[in-house]
Amino acid sequence: MRKQPLVIGEYYHIYNRGTDKRNIFVDKKDMLRFWENLFDFNQTNPIGSVYELSFKKKTGEINKKEKPLVQFVAYCLNPNHFHFLITPLQEKGIEKFMQRLGNGYTKYFNNRHKRSGVLFQGKFKSKHADSNEYLLHLSAYINVNDRLGHPMSKLSKSSFMEFLDKESGKKLCNTKIILEQFENKKEYRDFVFSSLEDIELRKEMLKELELEK
Repeated sequence: MRKQPLVIGEYYHIYNRGTDKRNIFVDKKDMLRFWENLFDFNQTNPIGSVYELSFKKKTGEINKKEKPLVQFVAYCLNPNHFHFLITPLQEKGIEKFMQRLGNGYTKYFNNRHKRSGVLFQGKFKSKHADSNEYLLHLSAYINVNDRLGHPMSKLSKSSFMEFLDKESGKKLCNTKIILEQFENKKEYRDFVFSSLEDIELRKEMLKELELEK
């Protein structure tokens, strides 16, 4: 049982990385599968195997009225780790979503790459966004995490383009909780880059998360 309950209506930074710091995406196909799974596993009822899900997608049998387990605010996918800023919409919504995501993607990954065993480093980590200021800084940190400490990779993807309204594909996040606190998208963009100029804050966050070592 988690020391910190994940409460409906509160916002949390959820993160994890590959076991032994290994990559969780070998190529773009893996990254896009993980991205699609963020939609696929975010529903109340079990959806069956990856094969069944793929078949349902092709035949249009997926129930689009399913109530989601969580709501995304921001995300970043990197070759060997990920960050989510989410809030649960149901009791134990985050726990259920993360279990389905972890199990489902691991089965796909192991099958495709002919391996066995765990893919992620233990249970996912969580940190409560216990103030609005921290929530805003978390959104900034997550949105440009693919640019922090390492060159941006083709196997990286973040929600920053959604915030700037430049995402050409389907959108995952509800950005209103953040953007409604700014005059416009340009002001938010400026906030993101200016906030990360605080080197001490960045170092503190990196040390706390222990993902970029």
